[in-house]
Amino acid sequence: MEATPFSGHVIGLLKSYMTDLVQQAAQEQCAAKQFGFAPTPYSPHDALSDLLALLDDRLESEGIQVGLSEAFLHKMWSFCDAVASQLCERVWMEENIDDMPRPAEKAKVRELTYRALIEALEGLSSRREA
Repeated sequence: MEATPFSGHVIGLLKSYMTDLVQQAAQEQCAAKQFGFAPTPYSPHDALSDLLALLDDRLESEGIQVGLSEAFLHKMWSFCDAVASQLCERVWMEENIDDMPRPAEKAKVRELTYRALIEALEGLSSRREA
């Protein structure tokens, strides 16, 4: 995959946005448990979609002020599309490493997906610098 590396500044912004999404999911889970709702299925694809939706919103509201280009969303979408299957496999393995089947919680899926995505982004950037 031939892609432009993402700067440290952009990766830092992504980490901040991802942390917000993980915290939001944890709050939603707590509220759902309090009201007796069962967790709904949630996948790494859902986590990536939620991140891209948040990025679209943030680009509209603060993109230029925080140093994100107009082409950023397309680059990020292309990158996510290219690595999605690898991320899904990794998240599945990490969720099932202890052979104890359990429903994947939204916050945990987001955390694992975003950690793997950041590692892929940082790997792309470090390969470009070498």
